[in-house]
Amino acid sequence: MIRASRLTRRFGDFTAVDGVSFDVPDGSILALLGPNGAGKTTTVRMLSGLISPSEGEASVAGYDIRHDASEVRARVGLVTDTPGLYEQMTLPAYLDFFGAVYGLPKELRARRIDELVNFFDLSDHQRERMSGFSKGMKQKVALARALLHEPLALFLDEPTSGLDPLSARAVRDLIVGLKRANRSIVLCTHDLDEAERLADQIAIISAGAVVRHDTPRALRANASPDMIVRVRLAAPLAEGVALAAFAGATPVSPTGQPATEVVYRTPDPDSVNPGIIARLVAAGARIVSVTCEARALEDIYADAVGGDEARPALAPIMD
Repeated sequence: MIRASRLTRRFGDFTAVDGVSFDVPDGSILALLGPNGAGKTTTVRMLSGLISPSEGEASVAGYDIRHDASEVRARVGLVTDTPGLYEQMTLPAYLDFFGAVYGLPKELRARRIDELVNFFDLSDHQRERMSGFSKGMKQKVALARALLHEPLALFLDEPTSGLDPLSARAVRDLIVGLKRANRSIVLCTHDLDEAERLADQIAIISAGAVVRHDTPRALRANASPDMIVRVRLAAPLAEGVALAAFAGATPVSPTGQPATEVVYRTPDPDSVNPGIIARLVAAGARIVSVTCEARALEDIYADAVGGDEARPALAPIMD
């Protein structure tokens, strides 16, 4: 269990984290989203026992982050946005060093190192100094280091950054496996699709404060109960077929090929869709597909952190 209550951190007059609260039960994942400088990394540093909060309380795996920081550090795995490796060492020596720091017996260290090196497909690089590793390889080493002692809680800051698609998928599968093994996981990411696929809860943080916090489904429902329905047609829709009068549906300006796509918004697709589909078929439309889309997490995130209003417009380039 990871638990934070009114967690606050100040650096002089600057408040980096302002009253953050959340619970991450064992066997669940919290995705912490926010722009650069929002306070995500400072929150993780407090929860992993690296810095103390200015105010508020938190516990990780049953240990208080203020009074039992060393116990917290022994039970967490941490992957930061920069790996911070000892790059003149070889991979086995590096992992063996950290295994000894965590107090793992020599035989257990050797077994865990072999397992992780094989899992991350680094077996062919064990004799090389890590200074020559690519960004993705260094990220794999950081993940192996975090998992070496089989921690009860994990804090992962952009864990798939720099990885190729297959390696990123393997890491996501690993994260899900750790969740099923009853670990508590905080995932900091800018990949909204990754957050939505993996997380049980999403907390959006802006200017140090949590501005949205719920399950992905609930965040969408609270933002708007409407579903966007797209009906793709094999051929252009005949003139004179109108949906505006159909109860429960609000037509939306279609994108792409307007003549072969009908788009509308409705809070009750189960009731509305059959009637509209019947009307289209009766009008001679040949339907290729019908898709229902909830409001995108990207839109919810943009609303929460200020979105386009906080970004100055670029002037057009003039010839």
